[in-house]
Amino acid sequence: MAAMRIAVTGSSGLIGTALVRSLENDGHQVLRLVRRPPRAADEARWDPDRQWVDTSALAGCDAVVHLAGAGIADHRWTDAHKKRIRDSRVLGTAAVAEAVAALDTPPRVLVSGSAVGFYGYPGERPVDEDDPPGDGFLARVCQEWEEAAGAAVEAGIRTVYARTGLVVAREGGAWARLFPLFRLGLGGRLGSGRQYWSFIALDDHVAALRHLIDTEGLSGPVNLTAPRPATNREVTAAMGRVLRRPTLLPVPGPALRLALGEVAGDTLGSQRVLPRRLLDSGFTFASPTVEEAVRAAWTSTR
Repeated sequence: MAAMRIAVTGSSGLIGTALVRSLENDGHQVLRLVRRPPRAADEARWDPDRQWVDTSALAGCDAVVHLAGAGIADHRWTDAHKKRIRDSRVLGTAAVAEAVAALDTPPRVLVSGSAVGFYGYPGERPVDEDDPPGDGFLARVCQEWEEAAGAAVEAGIRTVYARTGLVVAREGGAWARLFPLFRLGLGGRLGSGRQYWSFIALDDHVAALRHLIDTEGLSGPVNLTAPRPATNREVTAAMGRVLRRPTLLPVPGPALRLALGEVAGDTLGSQRVLPRRLLDSGFTFASPTVEEAVRAAWTSTR
């Protein structure tokens, strides 16, 4: 495929860093949207709080990938942090969507971040992109998050909502907190261990984002999760096998709720999310099982 010019928000985060590296290694030109004054020719300014984007810098972009947003589990869910989680996604997405819609020659595609939190916690029941939204704080945020891209949709730009699961990586994200614990032999199942975790290996996530950019027929919601969601008990066993450590220390649900507050619901809740549209479009996973994803992260040389 010919080299493209692609703008990326959240380029310094876990997924953004890996995506930019992959794109540049394949000869694509990446424009990083940053909140500070630009320091290089490949950077442009944006301010999601003020809903402002330097639209002149977006001219000539073939695609925009919008990944920016405050961390979900970085802090306890105080009212202030919940507002930050919501505003960073909804206001930022609206700013990007309105900016690309205003261009004389808009990009061919906007890939806008979302999350499997859209489905709430449906338990053991499998869900895919045809299922309705669930209940709870994250489900409401995800609905608003996707709706905020409406200006791009109305402008006729192919818009894809990348509903991301738990990214398996050592460099960052929620999973990065698990590796040190398991390496010390302090890992164990969380709560009952029966809750499903919908995960995806970092390399598969980057490959899936690039698939969304390149696949003309894809628009709307697409689940970025591995095809075989695992229970927390299965995750624990896989971590133990890969790191060769015992996994004998379960963490009771009440203890998690005491330590984490409302965010514990995201750990104990069950989400069995399937990537139906990704598979139907021909995407192939390099790490379809949780053990393969954990091993890929543990042996990564990034």
